[in-house]
Amino acid sequence: MPPSLIPAFDLPQRGKPGLFITATDTNVGKTVVTCAIADILVRLGLRVGVCKPFATGARTEREGLVSDDAQALAYFSQFDPSVGGLPMVSPILERLPLAPAVAMERSGRTLDLEPIRRSISAIDRGCDVMLMEGVGGVMVPIDPRDPQRTVLDLIREADYPVVIVCRSDLGTLNHTALTVESLRRANCRIAGLVVNFYNPDDPDPAMQTNREWLGRMNRLPILATVPRVSDDQLRVADGVLHDEVRAAVALTDWRQYAKPPRSR
Repeated sequence: MPPSLIPAFDLPQRGKPGLFITATDTNVGKTVVTCAIADILVRLGLRVGVCKPFATGARTEREGLVSDDAQALAYFSQFDPSVGGLPMVSPILERLPLAPAVAMERSGRTLDLEPIRRSISAIDRGCDVMLMEGVGGVMVPIDPRDPQRTVLDLIREADYPVVIVCRSDLGTLNHTALTVESLRRANCRIAGLVVNFYNPDDPDPAMQTNREWLGRMNRLPILATVPRVSDDQLRVADGVLHDEVRAAVALTDWRQYAKPPRSR
């Protein structure tokens, strides 16, 4: 087994179904999609647990570092504050907007996995379904002492079916295929793809053809096609989720894709 795939997180046993939301790159829309899924599941009456173990680019507030992504996830999941609040949603925070390993190295920190274990264990106990979100793409490094340890290792050990958020414009075929191949080599279950930033009125032939080719190339279902909307209509950290985004994600019954971790 390659060194980067050796189990190294010692994540707690969990029994609740879940999904892991990753993406082909940064700023592809993982958090927006995760918030939309959480919002839909809450409306169905489920207790939704959310966890983004690593978050960078956090802002400094009086109480310490605060992640906009964690704030958004907590809002749309109606996160139970008795579980522990925002530090449970994102237990590893860094101020610099870099890959976690790089940000931790620059700030002089080492990776402490215990807060992640405590967070995942507490959230699993208090929810009906877990949504876990990655940081960047699957090969983003997360440990300053081990450059080969990446988000892929976390996905593999979390062992929830993976939702891959990808772009709809030029370049997405290559980025998505590489992401899918990495996940399959690591024996991860893939639920399907969410195609983001889709604009049906864009005459660009890549925009018109990529959605079909993403499914054909990767032999995966397109779980949702999310339209591009203006930034001021999509401020999830402020609780703003555009109705068209919500409607696009609501076309899928996410409950049928969420599964508990497989037996070790």
